[in-house]
Amino acid sequence: MITMTSEAYRGTGAKGGDSLAVDPYLKANAGASEESLRMVSAQAMDGEPVSDEELRPKVLDGFIGQPRLKAQLQLFLDAARKRDVPPDHILMAGPPGLGKTTLAMIVANELGVAIRVTSGPAIQHAGDLASILSSLDTGEVLFIDEIHRLPRAAEELLYIAMEDFRVDVMVGKGPGASSIPLTLPRFTVIGATTREGMLPSPLRARFGFTAHLDFYPHEELEKLIERSATVLGVSLGPGAAHQLSLRSRGTPRIANRLLRRVRDWAIVHDLEVVDTAAVKDALALYQIDSEGLDRLDLAVLQAIVGSFDGGPVGLNNLSAMVGEEAETVETVCEPYLVREGFMVRTPKGRVATAKAWEHLGLNPKDDVNKLF
Repeated sequence: MITMTSEAYRGTGAKGGDSLAVDPYLKANAGASEESLRMVSAQAMDGEPVSDEELRPKVLDGFIGQPRLKAQLQLFLDAARKRDVPPDHILMAGPPGLGKTTLAMIVANELGVAIRVTSGPAIQHAGDLASILSSLDTGEVLFIDEIHRLPRAAEELLYIAMEDFRVDVMVGKGPGASSIPLTLPRFTVIGATTREGMLPSPLRARFGFTAHLDFYPHEELEKLIERSATVLGVSLGPGAAHQLSLRSRGTPRIANRLLRRVRDWAIVHDLEVVDTAAVKDALALYQIDSEGLDRLDLAVLQAIVGSFDGGPVGLNNLSAMVGEEAETVETVCEPYLVREGFMVRTPKGRVATAKAWEHLGLNPKDDVNKLF
């Protein structure tokens, strides 16, 4: 568990995963209108230094993308501030890397309150959660990443805490045990999950606002990459940001990661300006093609097309062919391949589409054209 005030949150340069990364406050352009695709200032607030890893904005105006969600969240926070009460609990759902943790940090910063960060797997017993809840102050934000992985006992404790703002502390054991209710100050829980369907209905119903994050279109990713490049001190030539956005799978985290690798390429090759050719060469070294497919993605498609004539093929056979665990193929590769139309799942197995054949430079079979 991490306890952090708003001031400390602005000044720290901690690194880590999605649930623990903390970055400095980045100020938005003064007077900028509410528009998802505008550029925002990458300058730090009050002259604070900006490290290479500190790419996350700290105000809602500086958050690029998700325009409808931003408008809903802005209204939600403005109403809470006018009522002078902590806002209702917030659930953020969506695939990894789209900004759930960033938005949680923004909410705490916009409200000017401390935020405590933990995760579902880190809470192994109900007592762990009770200890966190009992130490919260009025108005604080409790951010629980991967909330769907909370233990059952901790979930039931959280039900009462979120609705009635109290926890029952058990004293003693056996027949002589007694329950002492402990009143909690009003606080806000922000839960983040990549698998909303795994949340129990009673827990999901206790969130007053549910934010669904969607994959980013290329235009929004271009603006995000341009802003991140300014923070990192990378000079991008015309079309470079577009090339990076095409390979980012609609995910800001991947876009920033690829930008850092392109920055490394530019440093090693003494490039002052990164053009489209440099982006292509750098990402070709990392085996990332024009559609964002990496080595494993291409291996899966080549196995279906080359070894199984386009399919259908079962998951176990496919995973054995590419030398990876079945779970890796199913959870890492397939979602993107299916979403982009390179592959479909059928009752008989996985089948490569005509788009997959064409991407590999092959002519699709006649029966594939008839199927799709």
